[in-house]
Amino acid sequence: MNIHQMSVQYDERQDRLALRVSNQDSQEFRLWLTRAMTLRLLPHLQASVVQLEARDPQVMATDTTAQQMLAELKRENFLSQADFSTPFVSQNLSLPLGPTPMLVTDVQLNLLNSGSLNLLFQDKSGENASGASCEFNLQAALLHGLLHLIEQALKKAQWQQPDFSQRPDNLDPASAERPAYQH
Repeated sequence: MNIHQMSVQYDERQDRLALRVSNQDSQEFRLWLTRAMTLRLLPHLQASVVQLEARDPQVMATDTTAQQMLAELKRENFLSQADFSTPFVSQNLSLPLGPTPMLVTDVQLNLLNSGSLNLLFQDKSGENASGASCEFNLQAALLHGLLHLIEQALKKAQWQQPDFSQRPDNLDPASAERPAYQH
């Protein structure tokens, strides 16, 4: 599938991310990513882009730190040239999965020898599951783009967990007043 455009938007009413992908064949695939799915998937996508970039025969990065630095440099280069301002166009596109986004319950990732990541999104949500699936092959550049779009949507959704390790040390739980209940 030759991907033309990707979009990831936070839908506040659904409390989900709407992933939309269009291809050169005038098809649009609509997927719902829940918070739990997104937060489980994100580290795997990030690790996959590092592995894809490390496979580049022009650059030999053997240790993990060098691979991560290489991936970050390539990401910055990609983001400086990428077009995130063009609106997603959905006019006159066919919808192979239907107009309602498919709820993604399972994702399979497979790094291919060709230098791309195969992503298989599936709906296995139980008795009412559509049984539908959708498969994308992403080169490293498109994966950088997808990660950027997901990260932007996560900021809007405010799904990131707060860092409780930064709380003040001067709070002594034993000295804190306990609520009093009176009859």
